[in-house]
Amino acid sequence: MIPAGDARDGGATSNSITGGISFHAVVQGRDITVQLPPAITPALSGLPAPASAFTGRDEHVERLLADLAPATGNPGEQRAVLVSAVSGLAGIGKTELAVQTATRALEQPGWFPGGVLFTDLAGYDPERRLSPERALEGLLRALSIPGKHIPNGLEDRQRLYRSVLAAYARENQRILVVIDNASTSSQAGPLLPSDGTTAALVTSRHTLDGLDARLHDLDTLDETASTAVLDQALRHARGIDDTRFTDDAEAATVIARLCAGLPLALRIAAAVLAAAPNRPAASLAAALQAEHTRLDKLARPDRAVRAAFDLSYQHLIPDQARLFRLLPLNPGPDLSTDAAAHLTGTGPDRAEELLQHLAEAHLIEPAVAWGRWRMHDLVRLYADEHGRTHTVGDQRDSARTRLFTYYQDTAQAADTHLDTLPGPRAPRFPGRAAALEWLDAEHANLTATATAAPALGHPTTAIQLAFSLAQYLDYRRYFEDWITLSTTALAICRERGDRPGEGRALSGLGLALREVRRFEEAIDAHTQDLAICREFGDHHGEGRALTNLGLVLREVRRFEEAIDAHTQAVTIYRDLADRHSEGKALTNLGIALGEVRRFEEAIDAYTEAIAICREFGDHHGEGRALGGLGLVLGEVRRFEEAIDAYTEAIAIRRELGDHHGVSGALSNLGLALGEVRRFEEAIDAHTQAIAIYRELGDHHREGRALSNLGLVLGEVRRFEEAIDAYTEAIAICREFGDHHGVSGALTNLGLVLGEVRRFEEAVDAYTEAIAICREFGDRHREGRALTNLGIALRDVRRFEEAVDAHTEAIAICREFGDHQGEGMALTNLGIALRDVRRFEEAVDAHTEAVAVYRELGDHHGVSEALTNLGLALGEVRRFEEAIDAHTQAATIRRELGGGHLEDQASK
Repeated sequence: MIPAGDARDGGATSNSITGGISFHAVVQGRDITVQLPPAITPALSGLPAPASAFTGRDEHVERLLADLAPATGNPGEQRAVLVSAVSGLAGIGKTELAVQTATRALEQPGWFPGGVLFTDLAGYDPERRLSPERALEGLLRALSIPGKHIPNGLEDRQRLYRSVLAAYARENQRILVVIDNASTSSQAGPLLPSDGTTAALVTSRHTLDGLDARLHDLDTLDETASTAVLDQALRHARGIDDTRFTDDAEAATVIARLCAGLPLALRIAAAVLAAAPNRPAASLAAALQAEHTRLDKLARPDRAVRAAFDLSYQHLIPDQARLFRLLPLNPGPDLSTDAAAHLTGTGPDRAEELLQHLAEAHLIEPAVAWGRWRMHDLVRLYADEHGRTHTVGDQRDSARTRLFTYYQDTAQAADTHLDTLPGPRAPRFPGRAAALEWLDAEHANLTATATAAPALGHPTTAIQLAFSLAQYLDYRRYFEDWITLSTTALAICRERGDRPGEGRALSGLGLALREVRRFEEAIDAHTQDLAICREFGDHHGEGRALTNLGLVLREVRRFEEAIDAHTQAVTIYRDLADRHSEGKALTNLGIALGEVRRFEEAIDAYTEAIAICREFGDHHGEGRALGGLGLVLGEVRRFEEAIDAYTEAIAIRRELGDHHGVSGALSNLGLALGEVRRFEEAIDAHTQAIAIYRELGDHHREGRALSNLGLVLGEVRRFEEAIDAYTEAIAICREFGDHHGVSGALTNLGLVLGEVRRFEEAVDAYTEAIAICREFGDRHREGRALTNLGIALRDVRRFEEAVDAHTEAIAICREFGDHQGEGMALTNLGIALRDVRRFEEAVDAHTEAVAVYRELGDHHGVSEALTNLGLALGEVRRFEEAIDAHTQAATIRRELGGGHLEDQASK
């Protein structure tokens, strides 16, 4: 039997998803039947709050609601409209109409029980514009898809996104998708559902006639609706007793007309009046009259809004106006109060006061989380234009430097809290949780700043952010961002001739490339880093580069080269007396040695690594090394020691809150427990591992754990449950392109299919497993699968084919020094030879099997081989020798406590 796959800690696994994904306990994929959990958390979380001042749009809302209503299934009913696209000029109120409609739709019983997804594509801002790929990433995260399982590439993300929406729809959890501010059909199209049930609302300044959508053109508000908006907005801000617009209807009409019926301009005008409680409406109307000619002549959308912006801007006091002009210097999508304080060179309290004034004037708006602020894209452009005319007075360059320095220094401080080793931490954060919270909130700003900084004259900021964010981007699995930042830093260092910096950037780039399975590029990056370190005599960097190179070489199964790289790294760290780095290098060496079955050397490497990690208090490294040690101890059948290693690793991982590490160690513990026939404990360990993987959304490793569970279920003769576990595991491994996992699960599925006498299906399973092993060069597993194929062929009386399969299996096992597999194959070859009455050859095979098992100290194997040897000797009438063989076998069984000792793979 073959374990489903070794969950080796430290052996990075990155999955390329082309047909499916998991979210919590749900299987989702192109060809997979989905079962959603009985209680689904609605996706509603990001829909902006509807404005209080909303009027003149009842007809539009009703038309959109009619399109959004779910189909009733009545005869003659027209096909439901699944996509509605609202278009109109900037500031016309497209977003507000969508929000108001979505809010109303959510209140309708049974229309959208799954909630609403909202995304702003920022389609008209060249700096903030979201590509479909990035937008899909945000929507998938909103649907609780873990970052590590979000695939790369537009098509894969689109396929996954649509599959998740379809799964919700099938379980009567229909979701409404609101796509705001799209600039083109190609930007919005990939975000549209395709299941025939899920509905979408799209807004754009353009008519998106390429979406196969019901088009809604939104015009300006008429005079009555415009004056109503003005009055409602003022009363909301100042209370129902503020009747300045109703008291002076003529002034209100003038203001509504001069605002061109744009809801955004109307609300800003009302906010200007609300900010000055003693100002008459006529005064505001007179101020707008000064802009009347300009408003009439400018037909472009931004020019119509500019008049209202000008009025609001002119009403600001100098400090407010200066902050307003400086806000566009932030490259990211929003801004914290602390960041604004650094922009202005003031304290946080004063910055918050100024920001609140700007929010009251509707020039900025609070984000979902308090303490963060956002600008509409048109307002941002407007403010930036004014900022450029005040460069000297506002000390614009100094403000940008302060902001970038704040991001750079704070990211560096947060990075100190991500290190799991004991050591000093920056006092800026009270602990790891606070540092992570800040990094999560500022992630988009930090990556945008690092990308934009070089062109703005701040290349050092780009380099430092790339280095400071490396641990965070790795931890959160933002590998594409890591690649972008590392590439940016690499280009700057090369331009400067900074070779050491170039090496460090290459190191981070290689690590990120490995995680997205771009292995050849990663090898190239680490090879270049290694050359630079050697050029400058940087021995510590050389050790780091060799370690990273070894990791990626192992991914492409160049094991001997990986061993050489790790061995060199160990030697370098020893020469440098860097014990801690030596320990980490030894762990990686142990993993590579285990891959080529040099188990005793691997055990030595892991044992030394564990001692070093304990010496330095590196509990994370200790747990990783213990997990690896358990694997190789199991390979040499030192199962009790393996169980001890896994148990200790689990305790360490739990203490560190490393749930993923806990589940991996539990899965391997279950395998070891099964080997010592502690089957119920093994089932419990595997079941816990599966539950954690499902909770973490690690669908791939869930599949491996299911396969391991199937092994133990087979041992306790719960064959139907084992078949179900293997079948699900195979489907998951196929979904992730995990060919090794598929072959292992197929091999083990064949075993239990044989137990329930579904022999032809067992033969098919083994045959497919062998084909996969041959295709991908997995000779070791091919040998084990051939042994089991031979057993199944005997069951269907294809004896000569069985002899051939076992003979080939023996050759492969000898090639790889797999003595345990050799003993199994010899025993089964002997049985097959007896079936075709080649008794002398059977005696030879069983005799060799006895010798192999004795050398291994495998008493169970010896007993079984002796029993079969006795049968073969009897066939050739060597009765005395047969009696002796059976007597020895019986003695061993008594010493071992009797019971059923026959291996499941050796009938």
